[in-house]
Order: sequence, then C-alpha cells, then structure tokens
Amino acid sequence: FCRVDPYGFERPEDFDYASYEAFFSRYLVVLTRRAIKWSKLLKGNNSIQKSLKVKRYIRKGIPNEHRALIWMIVSGAQANMEQNPGYYQRLLEGEKNDKLLEAIRTDMNRTFPDNVKFRKTADPCLQHTLYNVLVAYGHHNKAVGYCQGMNFIAGYLILITKNEEESFWLLDALIGRILPDYYSPAMLGLKTDQEVLGELVKMKVPAVAELMERHGVMWTLVVSRWFICLFIDILPVETVLRIWDCLFYEGSKIIFRVALTLIKQNQAFILEATNFPDICDKFKQITKGTFVTECHSFMQKIFTDPGSLSMATINKLRETCREKLLSQG
Repeated sequence: FCRVDPYGFERPEDFDYASYEAFFSRYLVVLTRRAIKWSKLLKGNNSIQKSLKVKRYIRKGIPNEHRALIWMIVSGAQANMEQNPGYYQRLLEGEKNDKLLEAIRTDMNRTFPDNVKFRKTADPCLQHTLYNVLVAYGHHNKAVGYCQGMNFIAGYLILITKNEEESFWLLDALIGRILPDYYSPAMLGLKTDQEVLGELVKMKVPAVAELMERHGVMWTLVVSRWFICLFIDILPVETVLRIWDCLFYEGSKIIFRVALTLIKQNQAFILEATNFPDICDKFKQITKGTFVTECHSFMQKIFTDPGSLSMATINKLRETCREKLLSQG
C-alpha cells in the first residue's frame, strides 16, 4: 500500500486501506466515465460557457486533468489573468512590506508538514512557489495582506494547478469574490457566515441547534476551521476537491450545503453528546469515516439533504447576522 497519496499527503497511521481501496475501485469507474464526457464537452478548444449542463457536470466532478482549467474559467480567474499580462511578475519584483514577508515566512514550515512536496528536501520544493504566491497576493490585496489559513488554500491550489501564476489568480477569485470578507483583519464575513450557519441549523436541524444553545457552545468553536480552510485537513482530499469544483462555479453557499449535510447526516450521533467537550469532540468525529470518504455519494447528498437553499435566503441571513455582530462590537 502506498503511504503517500497522489497529492503528496502522507496517510495517517490508522488509515483504512481496505475500505479506501473498495471505494476507489468504484470511484475510478465513475472518473473514467466523467473524463470521456468532459473531453467531449471541451472538444479540445478549452473553453466552456456557463450552462445547466456545465453545472451538472461540475457537480458530478471535474476530472483531475481538466480541473485547473475549469476552475480558472468558471471562477473568472482566467479572464483576469489574460487582462493583466505580466501583473503577477511585477508584484513579485516590486517593493515589499517586510512585516508581511515575515508573517508569511513564519507559516511556511507549518503548511502541510505531512505533504512530501512541501518539504525542504523536496525537489522542486513547493514552499518556494507558495511563498511567491502569498507574497504577491499580500501586495495585490493590501486590505487583506496575509492571514493564517490562506497558506493552506494557496498550497492546495498549487498542488492542483502546478502553476504559480494560476494559483495566484485563483486565490484572488476565492478571497476577492467568492468568499465574502473571510480573511480581512476583522474577519467580519467569516464571523457572519458562522452565525448564518447557526440560523440555518435552527431552521433545518433544530434539535442540534437546541443542544448547542443548551450547552453554550458557540458555532465558531466547532466550524471556524471548516470555513477558514474550506475543509482542507478536515475532509479527505478527493472530497475537498469535489467541494471546490462546486465552490468555484456556484459560490459560497456550497460551504453551507456541506456543513448542513455533515450536521444533518450525523444528527443522532451529535445528539448523544451530554456536555460541552463532548459536543466539540462529536464535531471532530463527523468529518471522518466512510460517509465523507465516498466523495461521489457525499456530493450527491449535499444537494439533496439540506433541501432548498437559495442565495437570497443566505444573503438575507447575512444581513441580519452582520448587523447583530456590528451592534455587539
């Protein structure tokens, strides 16, 4: 058995190879079938228009060989890159903010210590690429600069695109457009969305909301890393990539769909908790096991389990939650 997965991550000691093999042999069939369909859709001209068909294809997963390209197109990153030739290079060659560089340097060794491609000894060592992308981004978006969590997201983008400049533009698409204000110093968008999730749980899984309230567990304690890292290091790699496929196309509501599905599917298990630490522990456990490993069936569930979830509903909740947070501040 291979101790390192295709993306360079070392598998944990207790990794269940048997059930993973069983899942992957089934999933491989799906991937092969999807790859043929995608090749037909792209017809070698490497461009697609947004449509219901494309949305359906994306929900069923983008084959790895097309993933970087599709993310670039549907997120608007490709258009931005083409409209700004040489911009990325200029950011790297321009004046630098020393405080920013220091903050980024500090996090380099903490980024994916379990990934062989990010080790100092790796050749090429992706730490260098990651450093460049984060430095360029920090100077491109001075309001955000650098904030913990961005290193993991940029690292994943580098693993998939294998391209420094594309990773930069995808990071810009996520932070600048897709995620509302998650990484600004005040993190108002992130705090707002955690509250929004709380409200959605009240509507869709009221028993869990009631349990959290009864034991005084704040949502931020159990889900902030889900939002900040977009499920990196929380769910298995293949599952995270499938979530990101949809995130780049459909936007931030996908995060709520995933979170609600995890909570709803494990409602009975969560409700067994009898105290504060117990609840926190249950939330750690629901992100492991076959349910989340079987990424294909998991992704089908996120579109059925939470029921209807319109962007209008989310925006309304965001408004009220943001006002509440600002009045407390």
